[in-house]
Amino acid sequence: MPVLSPTDVRALLTEHGIRPSRALGQNFLTDPNTANRIARLAEVGPGDRVLEIGPGLGSLTLALAGAGASVLAVELDRHVLPALESVVAGVGDVTVEQGDALELDFGARLGDDGPWACVSNLPYNVAVPVVMRLLDEVTQITRFLVMVQREVGERLAAAPGSRACGAVSVRVDYLAEARIVGAVPPTVFVPRPKVESVLVRLDRRPAPPVAVSSPELMFDLVRAGFAQRRKMLRRSLRPLLGDRADATLVAAGIDSRARAEELDLTHWAALAQEADS
Repeated sequence: MPVLSPTDVRALLTEHGIRPSRALGQNFLTDPNTANRIARLAEVGPGDRVLEIGPGLGSLTLALAGAGASVLAVELDRHVLPALESVVAGVGDVTVEQGDALELDFGARLGDDGPWACVSNLPYNVAVPVVMRLLDEVTQITRFLVMVQREVGERLAAAPGSRACGAVSVRVDYLAEARIVGAVPPTVFVPRPKVESVLVRLDRRPAPPVAVSSPELMFDLVRAGFAQRRKMLRRSLRPLLGDRADATLVAAGIDSRARAEELDLTHWAALAQEADS
């Protein structure tokens, strides 16, 4: 199935009077090889059901449909919808809906009759909240292949001890296995972004890798720990634990002089158990 070329994308923008919105983080994919590569890395094939957030003009949508997937493409920008609908008209099994990925009830929309994948070129300005919302709330989605800004991708997939590790990294690790599977240069977009993008694969875990009685408390501790990441944990956790901070860390087997990025999920779970006792 033909995928949009740079000439096609520019013609669509002109025909429909579309000016890419910086506020919406719009960078339209113009490279057929990249679109097909994303579909291949996502392991999309006949019978798969795919949620695509931010399809834009439909470059990736065509690649996903061409691989045999059924695609639900959710686009926020009403001005882009006519162009997108003209591109996917009569193409495979593609449904286009207008809506905000941070507000739509995806749990109800996707149903309960089998797994979904999320394969998307996510707008830079909402990439993290969209991924985290889908991981937290939409369990029908069992795997993700998302294109995001390199800095964001490194944070999503960061391992404990790395400079990119943060509160988001810990929550992702609790819910999924994440890894960067490729880089994407700025030259394949219109307009051309000033940053490089990466492709991040996330596979939802069937169950969290650590047992903790209160995940909410654990992530409160994680957020507090990373809120002042240059400080030792015994200081950054005092707003939550008060004078118990040092003793709780020691009881959990954690050096009270450690910093948040040094801890893995096992440490955070142990800390939450001690804090809750």
